[in-house]
Amino acid sequence: MNAPAQRDIFSARRSRGFTLLEILVALALVGLVLVGLNTFIFSMGELWGRRSEVRLFDQHVRAVSRFLERELRRAVWPPESAPGQPGIGVREVRPRSGSSGPLLRFELRDGSRLIAWPGQRLPEVVCALAVRDGTGLVLLWQSRLETRFGDDPPRETVISPLVTAIQYDYYDAESRAWRTESSPRRNRENADQYDAPRRVRLTFKHGAATQETVITVPSSVEGIPTY
Repeated sequence: MNAPAQRDIFSARRSRGFTLLEILVALALVGLVLVGLNTFIFSMGELWGRRSEVRLFDQHVRAVSRFLERELRRAVWPPESAPGQPGIGVREVRPRSGSSGPLLRFELRDGSRLIAWPGQRLPEVVCALAVRDGTGLVLLWQSRLETRFGDDPPRETVISPLVTAIQYDYYDAESRAWRTESSPRRNRENADQYDAPRRVRLTFKHGAATQETVITVPSSVEGIPTY
């Protein structure tokens, strides 16, 4: 076969394009690549979503802890607390949805940013912390200037629905050790009174994630705070 004839055969083959088998093989390869990419993308998205949820949970725990630390410090700084009077203590409180019990109680002269008054905003707000199943950490509050202060149960505001437990830390000077109690400890000399804890432990739970945070209960200070 001469050279011109061979060139005609080669040009005819090139002009035919891809065969059906070649197209099917190419489509199969492209499909495998797309399946691999989709699997990678979805797996990364699921992993990123789980990590994002964990980060949001951590941010919530830190935000609630900082809020309580700030409010408790306000309760012991002048002029919130009167000289010689403990700004934070434990008292029997009767909530709206349950029997009375000992709760960590403190007073804020100007109230808190979480408090939404139904009417005129009032000062001298007495607050308490409680944890309820299915509700979370609740702020109980009532102004001393209300006409039925002490008679009506305090109003309630949910601080965090993720808090499942609150515990109280006491320091024993004799044994030089910390003890964690599930409820406030009664005073040894006067059983009608309760000792204020040195620290408060909050347990947060969201799905399978659980986290505990410790909040220091500050003591009353005189004059201007140094921090």
